[in-house]
Amino acid sequence: MMQKQITTSITINATTEQIWAVLMDFENFPKWNSFIKSISGTPKVANTLHVQLQNMNFTPTVLKHRKNSEFIWKGKLFMKGIFDGEHRFYVKDNGNGSSTFEHSEKFSGILVPFFSKNLDKNVTKGFETMNKELKDFVEKINS
Repeated sequence: MMQKQITTSITINATTEQIWAVLMDFENFPKWNSFIKSISGTPKVANTLHVQLQNMNFTPTVLKHRKNSEFIWKGKLFMKGIFDGEHRFYVKDNGNGSSTFEHSEKFSGILVPFFSKNLDKNVTKGFETMNKELKDFVEKINS
Protein backbone atom coordinates (compact mmCIF):
# COMPACT_ATOMS: atom_id res chain seq x y z
CA MET A 1 0.00 0.00 0.00
CA MET A 2 1.30 3.45 -0.95
CA GLN A 3 2.08 5.86 1.90
CA LYS A 4 3.07 9.50 2.10
CA GLN A 5 3.86 11.62 5.12
CA ILE A 6 3.80 15.40 5.45
CA THR A 7 5.32 16.98 8.56
CA THR A 8 5.56 20.64 9.48
CA SER A 9 6.64 22.34 12.71
CA ILE A 10 6.89 25.75 14.33
CA THR A 11 8.32 27.18 17.55
CA ILE A 12 5.74 28.93 19.72
CA ASN A 13 6.66 31.18 22.64
CA ALA A 14 4.29 29.51 25.08
CA THR A 15 4.06 26.45 27.31
CA THR A 16 2.73 23.13 26.07
CA GLU A 17 -0.28 23.65 28.36
CA GLN A 18 -1.09 27.03 26.79
CA ILE A 19 -0.86 25.60 23.27
CA TRP A 20 -2.86 22.52 24.23
CA ALA A 21 -5.66 24.63 25.71
CA VAL A 22 -6.12 26.34 22.31
CA LEU A 23 -5.81 23.10 20.29
CA MET A 24 -8.45 21.31 22.36
CA ASP A 25 -10.84 24.29 22.40
CA PHE A 26 -12.64 23.13 19.25
CA GLU A 27 -15.44 25.66 19.69
CA ASN A 28 -13.04 28.55 19.10
CA PHE A 29 -11.20 27.15 16.04
CA PRO A 30 -13.07 29.53 13.69
CA LYS A 31 -11.57 32.51 15.58
CA TRP A 32 -7.99 31.71 14.55
CA ASN A 33 -7.85 28.72 12.18
CA SER A 34 -8.41 29.17 8.44
CA PHE A 35 -7.33 25.59 7.61
CA ILE A 36 -9.55 23.56 9.96
CA LYS A 37 -12.80 25.53 9.90
CA SER A 38 -14.44 23.51 12.68
CA ILE A 39 -14.17 20.40 14.83
CA SER A 40 -16.92 19.00 16.99
CA GLY A 41 -17.00 15.97 19.23
CA THR A 42 -15.15 14.89 22.36
CA PRO A 43 -11.39 14.35 21.95
CA LYS A 44 -11.38 10.91 23.56
CA VAL A 45 -9.87 7.70 22.14
CA ALA A 46 -12.35 5.78 19.95
CA ASN A 47 -14.72 8.77 19.67
CA THR A 48 -15.77 10.13 16.29
CA LEU A 49 -15.11 13.79 15.49
CA HIS A 50 -16.78 15.94 12.84
CA VAL A 51 -14.14 17.96 11.01
CA GLN A 52 -14.60 20.64 8.37
CA LEU A 53 -11.51 21.61 6.39
CA GLN A 54 -11.46 24.37 3.79
CA ASN A 55 -13.08 22.19 1.14
CA MET A 56 -14.24 18.94 2.75
CA ASN A 57 -16.05 17.40 5.70
CA PHE A 58 -15.17 14.07 7.28
CA THR A 59 -15.65 12.05 10.47
CA PRO A 60 -12.34 10.71 11.77
CA THR A 61 -11.87 8.48 14.81
CA VAL A 62 -9.60 9.57 17.69
CA LEU A 63 -6.63 7.16 18.00
CA LYS A 64 -4.60 8.87 20.71
CA HIS A 65 -5.03 11.72 23.18
CA ARG A 66 -2.16 12.44 25.56
CA LYS A 67 -2.92 15.72 27.36
CA ASN A 68 -0.49 18.58 26.61
CA SER A 69 1.43 16.34 24.23
CA GLU A 70 -0.17 14.39 21.37
CA PHE A 71 -3.51 14.11 19.58
CA ILE A 72 -4.08 11.75 16.64
CA TRP A 73 -7.15 11.00 14.56
CA LYS A 74 -7.64 8.84 11.49
CA GLY A 75 -10.09 9.59 8.72
CA LYS A 76 -10.90 7.96 5.42
CA LEU A 77 -12.31 8.91 2.06
CA PHE A 78 -15.29 6.69 1.13
CA MET A 79 -14.01 3.46 2.68
CA LYS A 80 -10.86 2.23 4.43
CA GLY A 81 -7.89 1.65 2.13
CA ILE A 82 -8.90 4.06 -0.62
CA PHE A 83 -7.43 7.26 0.83
CA ASP A 84 -6.82 7.33 4.58
CA GLY A 85 -5.21 10.03 6.66
CA GLU A 86 -3.71 9.82 10.14
CA HIS A 87 -3.58 13.42 11.40
CA ARG A 88 -1.27 14.30 14.30
CA PHE A 89 -0.75 17.31 16.57
CA TYR A 90 2.33 17.00 18.79
CA VAL A 91 3.59 19.58 21.29
CA LYS A 92 7.04 19.39 22.89
CA ASP A 93 8.47 21.59 25.66
CA ASN A 94 11.76 23.14 24.56
CA GLY A 95 12.82 23.83 28.17
CA ASN A 96 13.23 27.58 27.60
CA GLY A 97 9.65 28.87 27.82
CA SER A 98 8.91 27.93 24.22
CA SER A 99 7.44 24.79 22.68
CA THR A 100 7.62 23.09 19.31
CA PHE A 101 4.31 22.32 17.62
CA GLU A 102 4.52 19.53 15.07
CA HIS A 103 1.63 19.09 12.66
CA SER A 104 1.69 16.04 10.42
CA GLU A 105 -0.37 13.58 8.45
CA LYS A 106 0.39 10.10 7.19
CA PHE A 107 -1.61 9.27 4.07
CA SER A 108 -2.18 5.71 2.88
CA GLY A 109 -4.34 3.93 0.34
CA ILE A 110 -4.60 3.13 -3.33
CA LEU A 111 -5.34 6.75 -4.37
CA VAL A 112 -2.28 8.28 -2.66
CA PRO A 113 -0.03 8.13 -5.76
CA PHE A 114 -2.62 10.12 -7.75
CA PHE A 115 -2.78 12.91 -5.16
CA SER A 116 0.89 13.01 -4.16
CA LYS A 117 1.88 16.31 -5.85
CA ASN A 118 -1.33 18.00 -4.69
CA LEU A 119 -0.69 16.81 -1.12
CA ASP A 120 2.85 18.21 -1.16
CA LYS A 121 1.66 21.60 -2.32
CA ASN A 122 -1.76 22.14 -0.74
CA VAL A 123 -1.57 20.15 2.49
CA THR A 124 1.87 21.46 3.37
CA LYS A 125 0.70 25.03 2.71
CA GLY A 126 -2.46 24.48 4.80
CA PHE A 127 -0.49 23.01 7.71
CA GLU A 128 2.06 25.85 7.62
CA THR A 129 -0.73 28.45 7.55
CA MET A 130 -2.48 26.82 10.51
CA ASN A 131 0.82 26.56 12.42
CA LYS A 132 1.46 30.29 11.97
CA GLU A 133 -2.12 31.16 12.96
CA LEU A 134 -1.81 28.97 16.08
CA LYS A 135 1.49 30.65 16.99
CA ASP A 136 0.08 34.15 16.52
CA PHE A 137 -3.11 33.38 18.46
CA VAL A 138 -1.42 31.59 21.40
CA GLU A 139 1.32 34.21 21.74
CA LYS A 140 -1.25 37.03 21.62
CA ILE A 141 -3.57 35.61 24.27
CA ASN A 142 -0.64 34.74 26.57
CA SER A 143 1.30 38.00 26.27
